[in-house]
Amino acid sequence: MRDRVKRIFANVKAPVDTILLMNSVEPLLDKALLYTTDVASGMFEGCVAVGFPDGALTLFSSELEAESARTAPELTVETFSTRADQAEKIRRALSGSSRVGLNFHDLTHENFLHLKKELPDAEFLDVSEAVRRARAVKDAREVERLRQAGKIVSRVAEQIPSLLRAGMTELELAGEMENLMNKHGAAGRSFDTIVGFGAHGAEPHFSPTSARLERGVGIVCDFGALYQRYCSDLTRSYAFGKPPAELKAIHRKVEEAQQAALDVIRAGVPAKEPHLAAAKVVDTSPWKGRFNHGLGHSVGLAVHDGFAMNPRTEEVLEAGMVVTVEPGIYVPGLGGVRIEDDIVVTAKGYEFLTTAPREYFEVGAA
Repeated sequence: MRDRVKRIFANVKAPVDTILLMNSVEPLLDKALLYTTDVASGMFEGCVAVGFPDGALTLFSSELEAESARTAPELTVETFSTRADQAEKIRRALSGSSRVGLNFHDLTHENFLHLKKELPDAEFLDVSEAVRRARAVKDAREVERLRQAGKIVSRVAEQIPSLLRAGMTELELAGEMENLMNKHGAAGRSFDTIVGFGAHGAEPHFSPTSARLERGVGIVCDFGALYQRYCSDLTRSYAFGKPPAELKAIHRKVEEAQQAALDVIRAGVPAKEPHLAAAKVVDTSPWKGRFNHGLGHSVGLAVHDGFAMNPRTEEVLEAGMVVTVEPGIYVPGLGGVRIEDDIVVTAKGYEFLTTAPREYFEVGAA
């Protein structure tokens, strides 16, 4: 995709002649290689992409995935049979290039040493920040994939109440949610599914266990779908049976905090401002200090795709950025509530990419 390659070069501070992106093996794959090539299928372990300022891009692919590579638009594909063959072809491609940009953030040390050995005369410069900034603002094709990923998790969130039954485990619920994501068109999950019953909901990144569902507890479900490589990230909180009154009050406060954050989101706003707006709502409530993480993060080819929205970020929101808005309140021994949605920032505000109802669902409370 020529425009994506050009966007990276436009963000480079110290000029480079070429940009080289290199994969290791799963899971150490550079998402920037997938971003620039826009190849729909395959992992491309050990493969290399070389881009130029005019947007031209060559992918050096193994034969394993060459056919998939050739389906990508605006991409030159060269195959290699051995690592030595690959190195020789890359040397020819970089002939005349003395300054080579590397995405240090996703380059393994082993691959860096390999490049230094094979390209001893090249000067390597870190273009990680240029890659991050380019990927932070999504193009129309990316937004549409993120929208589809958001639709998948929204449909699953609407179905979760029908899945709940006394005695089921957190692991069982997580598995049923993941199965539904696949049925609705997901290629897989974008991160490990989080399900926490009762007091487990007070840990934001809880890993599901064999704990069984009992009546009168809250439930936190945080999950994401992959759609054509792009991620969604959604959290909804539920109650099974009649929940403690405090949890219901907490949910109302989290709804208020999320809306306060959404009300200030638009292009040009410092990314810390939505967090501060949500935190103010929580910290003027009985649960001061119980919102213990950042408001959200960018989403794209990775579920954490480049920057966070927290009190320390220096990022400024731009139209086309896709971020999560996920305030929460967590009370050890009782449980927690988090409401999370994916939005795309616009000039005047935002658009939801996840659409599941946000109210507190009480299943079988009567």
